[in-house]
Amino acid sequence: MSGRTSRAASARARTCAEAATVIPEALGAIQRLVALDASHGATAAVPAVRETLRRIPQLSADPDQLRDRDLLAALAELSEVIGWILFDAGHYRRARRMNARALALAELCGDRATARLTLLNHSMLEAHTGRPKAALEAAARVAGPRPLPALVGSLVLVRRAHATAMLGGSREAVALISRARSRFLDGASPNDPPWAWWIDRTELLGHEGWVLSRLRAWSRAVPLLYEATTAPGPSYRHLFTAELLSALVRARAWAEAEELIADVAPRAAGIGSVRTTETLGATAALLLASPGAPVNLRDAAAFLRESLPAGPGGQDPLVPRNRPA
Repeated sequence: MSGRTSRAASARARTCAEAATVIPEALGAIQRLVALDASHGATAAVPAVRETLRRIPQLSADPDQLRDRDLLAALAELSEVIGWILFDAGHYRRARRMNARALALAELCGDRATARLTLLNHSMLEAHTGRPKAALEAAARVAGPRPLPALVGSLVLVRRAHATAMLGGSREAVALISRARSRFLDGASPNDPPWAWWIDRTELLGHEGWVLSRLRAWSRAVPLLYEATTAPGPSYRHLFTAELLSALVRARAWAEAEELIADVAPRAAGIGSVRTTETLGATAALLLASPGAPVNLRDAAAFLRESLPAGPGGQDPLVPRNRPA
């Protein structure tokens, strides 16, 4: 065996050994992080993200240096999960970087399903940070040469509806969210990816109500958001409760808003989604600045604001406490 052949064989052996070690660890991390996020929220999962980044240095390595296809796929899926958690926990800059890494890894190994989910998450991040045109661009990149599976297609329409509503396209946004509902009602197709399990009736109800709320169609939005908030589901759906409160306040439904605050405020400290607490805080501030709101409702808004957990602007849980930020 020549020296070059020997070195190539040695490199292949190292690659196989790395994959055999890292893939199970990455898949285990995915399960732990998804379970944490669903049960306790993204904020509670951030310390586990920090530990995962420490234990799996391949998450920070140059993607072109990772040769094993299965390893690339596992790291792409883990990066997507981390990007989602960072987004929901309010670490938007880091979420953008992790989304970019997930896309790079997924493209290298041809994992179209993970690439699509990452783009859909990124579209939501762009919309949340006030960039609806960028949100539309991210959603458009999900399409491929073949028709999208039913649930994936439904979610693309949801993302487009939100961004279009933000841009003032009322009729188009309503048409898009109606198409999303119809596509969902067609049922999951055999080509829908495993990650599409969470796209259910409650998810669609909440997003339809949210889009209608963006369009100030309060009478149609509130019942849908209310139904979405009263259905059991993962922790991140607290966001629909925050959007319901916003809709009630903007519709000047004072009694209903006060009743909802009385329900939300005592448990606000345990909400693990910064997106949700940002929305609740903004609604509380709006009430406090509204002279037309009843005094007792403004008092409730003050209590809600005091009850909300601190955002990510304090100690960054991604940075070890003994290291400067």
